[in-house]
Amino acid sequence: MLIAFGALTGLPPERGAAASLDSRFGGHYERPLGQGAWGSGRLTMIIAIDGPAASGKGTIARRIAAHYQLPHLDTGLLYRATAAALIAEDRNLYDEAAAVAAARGLGLTEFDDATLRTRQMGDAASVVAAMPGVRAALIEAQRAFAARPGGAVLDGRDIGTVVCPGADVKIFVTASAETRAQRRALELIQSGEKANYEAILADIVRRDARDSGRAAAPLRPADDAVQLDTTHLGIDAAFAEALRIVEAARIKA
Repeated sequence: MLIAFGALTGLPPERGAAASLDSRFGGHYERPLGQGAWGSGRLTMIIAIDGPAASGKGTIARRIAAHYQLPHLDTGLLYRATAAALIAEDRNLYDEAAAVAAARGLGLTEFDDATLRTRQMGDAASVVAAMPGVRAALIEAQRAFAARPGGAVLDGRDIGTVVCPGADVKIFVTASAETRAQRRALELIQSGEKANYEAILADIVRRDARDSGRAAAPLRPADDAVQLDTTHLGIDAAFAEALRIVEAARIKA
């Protein structure tokens, strides 16, 4: 059966989730001190959710954030917006200097969620995300978001390994490439677009190889991350398992 996580949540993608790269993102990430995320000495709960494209990590992250009433940042939007800025200016996606400049200018950008979440923009984002300069330009904004009072939920590909290595909870969401291609195809069909399963599968395999093989912050689970395979799970079951992981961390805190 085809499973589209985004379509089944009842929660629309956050518009402008990363649009506020402004003064609110100032400062630096610091591992909060104290007795644990839910202990009397802690003010912050940071939840890092990583995984490849179409694994369900974004939907799970939004539902976890809503459950605990925490702010959520889809860090992939930052890279998509960087790529979109290059495309809008008719610049070469492989021009790292231009990509870094675009990343640094995101504070002035109002993100168009519908434009950024296309398959083509996702592939373009994978190109600029492999650039060390772009990742360096965006990492402090992500860390500052995570360090805000009360904590946050961040999803991406290197949150638990690079952005927030000291996160209270780390979940690595995965699924087979075939299942992820099915989900992406169904999303396209439900939005009124044509979907070529074989082409989508090839794109996912290519993105996985690029994301996992890049020198800067490659896609991989953190050593202390709990892996969640959603291949055979619907969104409610996947969310329930993710919630169980978070609650288990709470008990240990």
